[in-house]
Amino acid sequence: MDIVPARLCQLLCVFLFCVFATGKADKYNCDGQMTSSLPQSHFSSSSELSSSHSAGFARLNRRDGAGGWSPLISNKYQWLQIDLGERSEITGVATQGKYGSSDWVTSYLLMFSDTGRNWKQYHQEESISSSLNVLCRQVNFSVDKHVHHFLYEGDIYHLDIDYELSFGCIPITGKSVSLLQKNFHGYKPQIYIVGNVSYSCLEPELTPVTFINSNSYLVLPGTLEQDELTVSFQFRTWNKEGILFSYKLSPEALELALYIADGKFKMSLFKHGRVHSNIATGFKMNNGHWHSVNLMAKRNRVSVSLDDQGPFSLQTTLPIQVSPEENYYFAGCPDNITDNGCFSPVKSFLGCMKSISIGSNLINLISVQQGWYGNFSDLQFDLCGIIDRCLPNYCEHRGQCSQTWNDFYCNCSDTGYMGATCHYPIYEQSCEAYKHRGNTSGYFLIDTDGSGPLEPFNVYCNISETVITVINHNNTDLSKIKNSNKENPHVMNFKYFADLEQLVATIDNAENCKQELAYHCKKSRILQNQNRIPYSWWIGRTNETQTYWSGSSPDVYKCTCGLEGNCIDSQHYCNCDADKSEWSNDTGSLSYKDHLPVMKIVITDTNRPNSEVAYKLGPLLCSGDRSFWNSASFNTVSSYLHFPTLHGEISADVSFFFKTTSHSGLFLENLGIKDFIRIELQSPTEVMFSFDVGNGPVEITVQSPTNLNDNQWHFVKAERNIKEANLQVDQLPQKTHISSSDGHIRLQLNSQLYIGGTASRQRGFLGCLRSLKLNGIALDLEERAKMTPGIKPGCPGHCSSYGNLCQNGGKCKEKHNGFSCDCNSSAYGGPFCKKEMSAYFGARSSLTFNFYENSTGFKNTSVHPSVLYTETNNRESIAFSFRTTQSPSLLLFVSSFNKQYISIIISKNGSLQIQYKLQRHLDPEIFSVNVKNLADGQLQKVRILRKEESLFVEVNQHAPVKFSLALGTEFHAIQLLVLGKISVENIDADLETTKANAHGFIGCLSSVHFNHIFPLRTFLQHNSPQVTIKGHIIESSCGSLNGISSTSSETTHTFADHLGPKDNHVPIANAIKNDTALIGGVISVVAFILLCIAAIAIRIYLQKNSYKKEETKVTENEDNAATAAALKTDISMQNATES
Repeated sequence: MDIVPARLCQLLCVFLFCVFATGKADKYNCDGQMTSSLPQSHFSSSSELSSSHSAGFARLNRRDGAGGWSPLISNKYQWLQIDLGERSEITGVATQGKYGSSDWVTSYLLMFSDTGRNWKQYHQEESISSSLNVLCRQVNFSVDKHVHHFLYEGDIYHLDIDYELSFGCIPITGKSVSLLQKNFHGYKPQIYIVGNVSYSCLEPELTPVTFINSNSYLVLPGTLEQDELTVSFQFRTWNKEGILFSYKLSPEALELALYIADGKFKMSLFKHGRVHSNIATGFKMNNGHWHSVNLMAKRNRVSVSLDDQGPFSLQTTLPIQVSPEENYYFAGCPDNITDNGCFSPVKSFLGCMKSISIGSNLINLISVQQGWYGNFSDLQFDLCGIIDRCLPNYCEHRGQCSQTWNDFYCNCSDTGYMGATCHYPIYEQSCEAYKHRGNTSGYFLIDTDGSGPLEPFNVYCNISETVITVINHNNTDLSKIKNSNKENPHVMNFKYFADLEQLVATIDNAENCKQELAYHCKKSRILQNQNRIPYSWWIGRTNETQTYWSGSSPDVYKCTCGLEGNCIDSQHYCNCDADKSEWSNDTGSLSYKDHLPVMKIVITDTNRPNSEVAYKLGPLLCSGDRSFWNSASFNTVSSYLHFPTLHGEISADVSFFFKTTSHSGLFLENLGIKDFIRIELQSPTEVMFSFDVGNGPVEITVQSPTNLNDNQWHFVKAERNIKEANLQVDQLPQKTHISSSDGHIRLQLNSQLYIGGTASRQRGFLGCLRSLKLNGIALDLEERAKMTPGIKPGCPGHCSSYGNLCQNGGKCKEKHNGFSCDCNSSAYGGPFCKKEMSAYFGARSSLTFNFYENSTGFKNTSVHPSVLYTETNNRESIAFSFRTTQSPSLLLFVSSFNKQYISIIISKNGSLQIQYKLQRHLDPEIFSVNVKNLADGQLQKVRILRKEESLFVEVNQHAPVKFSLALGTEFHAIQLLVLGKISVENIDADLETTKANAHGFIGCLSSVHFNHIFPLRTFLQHNSPQVTIKGHIIESSCGSLNGISSTSSETTHTFADHLGPKDNHVPIANAIKNDTALIGGVISVVAFILLCIAAIAIRIYLQKNSYKKEETKVTENEDNAATAAALKTDISMQNATES
């Protein structure tokens, strides 16, 4: 039996076959090598690199010749054939790399034949066992585990059967049989027979043919049959479309075409290139399996059978006549056809065909190959060269593999990954990474191991100065336990919204993690036991019993009060162990990362009278990202870090941040015997990713329009898989190199991974590298830098790159690991000074800000020290947003000790009116801006800029309006700023301001700033004594529905216990406040109370002409765009004042 591997993905070196002849019905053991005894003449191959690399050297553990067989070209069309001389049983196939070389075969197809022509592929498939037992009239028929018993009718008690028993076929002709004359195709591994065995059921020689490219076709001449057309064949392909068969019918010039379109089989009649009639049947004809087609055309009917379906017929009114002069075209059309004898509505067929019959004649394709019959182009005879490119499946992370004749494709939809093989993650690895993309608090999908096997999962990112990742579980309510004992304990298993591997990866990547466990007890013990057997315990991720509680340390067998020596009973180490009849608690945070999260709690001491436990486990809270800011500074060109070899044979990705002032430098390099991978800064504007997997070096370069050596952080991502390689720098377009489908695919590396330089190269990197990750795994640069000369852990100076994230006047502040935004000089708050500081003003409410520096506590506030208003001012910068339906309304009023003031009101007609009174004994100057009715319930934005006598007013996105002051330009000794109704006595204001003040302001004010004063932020964040509140004012959001929202998008998660007033401090279900209810879907009591207050305020507000129902939700993008536009306008306004 000959064996032929028909597919070679790498350079094929040696095949080893362990075989034994099967002339007897004995069992054999494989204790020898058949190929070692075969002569050289029994080995043949498609090609050889040289005489010392010929097929005869393909033997195991031999150094003859060049140490193995090597073809001239390494591609999928090379084969090795071994003639074993007789039928043999093969018990094993092994391969071995060529001696003295790194070349070896990585995959192959195994085929066998009796004749050397009719090859079949070997498949390891499960078999079906069957048995037939006959005893008298009782018959037992078994197929695998299914057994059927029956009795045959009649009085016959023995079988009068032939002296021969046949398996697989019926070789004796002339016998009367009612069974189908179709031979069995498959494998029968065990047949037990007593008697002589002979082989006489030989298969007909079916020669397959492969159409390998778009130029392939097969043309067969017409036959003498005039009245009908009969054609049959079998095909297999991966392509969704391709012409199978074409024939020209006469005399009406009809073209008959059988083809595949969108994976379906179609038969069509065309006349003059247009569809005359057609029929479609079958689906997934491109599944790589063999499909049978039988075609018959006669008179005015054409019918076709597909596999076991049909026949399906086409009826035409035109006569059909078969001409002996017309050729039969299979799979394509020759380029030189000039008489329109071949018609193809789709592309050429790429795949295999066999069993081609015309009329009753089976076509001998070997005769076609030898030129005796028909014509062809670019065909492979005696071989079906189809390759299953989805086996093995190189699509990662559940990507769906599909294929064509030449390539495979991965559908990455709904996987959370992207790229040609679904390798690279779409989502960030941590909440910290989302923060530095400019996101605020909310739900996010994180992928903790990047391109590793763990799937992304949903978390809540609490983004403030410290980023907290919140992962909740299935029991966030207060649980009260009674009647538990050691025989019947209370056991609570916690299921998190992530699996254990995802939780562990999140915890390991975080700097700190904790879970708050509120544990209240009444006559129930935790640890108190002479045998040190606990009454209550918890189990973490290690599946070990933990007996430390309330923030204590592992293995000390104490609660926190025991460590601090302040337990209720000094003889015990936990408050609950005092065994009091009153409620006590041992509440605290569990923060030992190696034991988190809490997976189970067990309680066994609540079966005594009045014994009870109430507990609540908070969510898993993790802060910090150990990899995001992990960095190292390279200070000499000869310094480098080294790590273990990069393992990425099939796919690999590398990502990092860098900043430098050097013109060039090596970021990363890993070498093999021939293969390598390297990423470097080629020039101030070029980053190059180069590698070699055995097909020659590949270089991918990204050019930046600006210099990359600007000492700012730049991001680099490089990925290589068997289909392509990519390089991306910052947000520049990604560069891609498409890999050859026939070349080497494995990246073989064996040296250490060098970072920042190598031992042999002098183009070392000078600068900083940060957050270096290989296949999603972060390298600890800081730890390795501590022990390496010329390299220091950490990199200073993050504000140069991330300072632009601090918006609306916020200032970037450097931190050891990262940065923060100081919003003291901004009217906004939040981690990036983007959060609106807004408040809802009820009827007759007011906020008064006192500028006077000797006010109580002034020197202890956070107000900027430069804000002293005893001097004279000749310019103001005012900005705010508002929503209201009331007119007239007083928006803002600023007064001085000298009876000067600025008044901003909405007049009765809804226009904006600004009044400047800078001369004490004169009436104010009044300036009106009437762009629309501003009391329409929509969000309005106002910006006012004055420089001496020039006044610029901008409302929403309208062009700034310029006014000129004529009665003075100096504003002396500012005393008060009032939002809403003026509640201060002895204010000398004009009539319009007085009328507006009588109504006050009902609505929402947001982001108010007057020069360097931010009264709303001071009120909401600092509780300054400079601010006086009268009436009903609550924090809100002017951009949300009705302007009322007690919940900010940037919530700080807390977890504390507040004891109820009754039953000796019995814990109540809402006592343990936890506003992570955003995650669990349960609103805490505190939020509920605030919402009630807001509802009351809304009711009052609605009674006074509430907002219209049509509200516009202001998104973050709109906010950013509006802010950018406002800043741009501010600059233009200032330029105008200076011109």
